[in-house]
Amino acid sequence: MSVNNAPLLQMQGISKSFPGVKALKEVDFDLHSGEIHALLGANGAGKSTLMKIVSGAYTHDEGHLSISGLPVVIRTPKEAMAQGIYCVYQEVDTVLVPELTVTENVMMDRLVQGEAWVSWRKLHREAEAILTKIGASFSVRSKIDELSISQKQLVLIARAMAHKAKIIIFDEPTAPLSLEESERLFQIMDSLKREGVGLIFISHRLQEVFRISDRITVMRDGSHVLSRAAANMDIAGVIEAMLGKTFTEEFPKADVPIGGTLLEVKGLRRGTKVRGVSFSLRRGEILGVVGLVGAGKTELSRLLFGADVADGGEIVLAGRKLALRQPEDAVRAGIALVPEERRKQGVLVEETVKRNLSLPILRKLSSLGFVRRGAESAHAAKMVEQLGVQPNDPNRIVKHLSGGNQQKVAVGKWLPTNADVYMFDEPTKGVDVGAKSDIFRLIGQLAAEGKGIIYLSCELNEIIGIADRILIMSYGSVVKELSRAEATQDLILTYASAGEAE
Repeated sequence: MSVNNAPLLQMQGISKSFPGVKALKEVDFDLHSGEIHALLGANGAGKSTLMKIVSGAYTHDEGHLSISGLPVVIRTPKEAMAQGIYCVYQEVDTVLVPELTVTENVMMDRLVQGEAWVSWRKLHREAEAILTKIGASFSVRSKIDELSISQKQLVLIARAMAHKAKIIIFDEPTAPLSLEESERLFQIMDSLKREGVGLIFISHRLQEVFRISDRITVMRDGSHVLSRAAANMDIAGVIEAMLGKTFTEEFPKADVPIGGTLLEVKGLRRGTKVRGVSFSLRRGEILGVVGLVGAGKTELSRLLFGADVADGGEIVLAGRKLALRQPEDAVRAGIALVPEERRKQGVLVEETVKRNLSLPILRKLSSLGFVRRGAESAHAAKMVEQLGVQPNDPNRIVKHLSGGNQQKVAVGKWLPTNADVYMFDEPTKGVDVGAKSDIFRLIGQLAAEGKGIIYLSCELNEIIGIADRILIMSYGSVVKELSRAEATQDLILTYASAGEAE
């Protein structure tokens, strides 16, 4: 192949080892100009390691890289950026400097070169022109910590464009975004593609992969499994390639008997975020709550968990009216919440798996005010096995686990509390398909035990797949209730977008 016809990026025979682990095994990957190439795999497949080699965070042990047919050696992020390689991450706050302005973040690579004289007026104009091109309307003089997550992502994209990026890696970019924000991001990606930029797209949301990608590569256990045109694949085939086995049902829905009424919520309200919400929940039932960003799902869950205090309304659990002033009140009453922001609210990331799993039942594991270490260790070992946490080390620090395994810990810590009602707020955000299946099975087991489940999500396919009944929220109100048989994505979106009841 001549240099002129070579892929924009070519990786051949890439291997990488860490102590005791062969992370990559002779992996091949290529990317063409004007292409969106999806890189997929379950957590631990090796895709992040491969991209860290491309972006200069890691160096490879074996293999070769070339850019536009010319061999390159990339040993640092600075060398990667010199080759025109930039990343747009899910966790944007790890990359941007919150105290600096939008312009300073967009033009950061130029500023750190230490130019003798800087024309701030010119830099502001350049940053504003780039942001306008991608549909951003916020001021370039705003501080980063004043922006939303989607706006911060636009700043990262603008930074890549300001420095003439040839290759942009999008690593789970839609995980924190609403449906509307995700669609806007796809439009920007499509525009970059038309300009000849090569885009690598990493996502656990397979519907999005097929919506935007030209080609798909699947990795498993550190090896390349397949690369194929997206048009020649389907979701079932991708899942089978990722897991190495047939996965005929993405949402394992247990058929369990629905019991009597467990929870009644009547006219619950708080400001404009939750406006007169009423519903009931039965034993063994999985109640889906769905809505677009700002619909009030998370705010509803916080009221039901006592994290916020309601302005009015009633919460009746098993015939007893509750007065929830703090989360401890909800836990004592038998209500558990797995929050959307697991790293901030669901787990203590700097603590061990063992400590996280012990927290809700410390009293049971203590004597005379002291934790019985043997009992704590035995409990953690049992829960790690039950949950399928990988690696199965109770002494592992939680921040070193994958997103899916962190979520298993966030769910698993509540299981021994024997709560009556379990709430899950966006439980599969940033979770791979294998861990997602494990989480659905845990939820199914809880339902089979007669627990009431409230599953809050903007993932329409998940809601339809797992829920027995669905409440659609818009602007703080429940605007429609659908049975499992009635629910379709189009119908849910119609009511979620309309903002008013039928």
